[in-house]
Amino acid sequence: MPVREGALLFAGAEQIGRVTSGGHSPTLDRPIAMGFVAAAYAKIGTSLEAEVRGKRVPVQVTAMPFVPHHYVRKGAAK
Repeated sequence: MPVREGALLFAGAEQIGRVTSGGHSPTLDRPIAMGFVAAAYAKIGTSLEAEVRGKRVPVQVTAMPFVPHHYVRKGAAK
């Protein structure tokens, strides 16, 4: 289920953030979202919950970019 802009993020009963954008990723074939969370919950791999239409769905803090790029910028240091 996609988590959309404005969805609240929770750690247990505590609201710790909000989603800023979200939708379906055709590359990953799954929902993805970005948001802000309190610094104490921003560690990669942290399991949280998002509230979507009154239900809690599990989410996980992930490094960006969601999909690593495989291009080389011309003139970039190697």
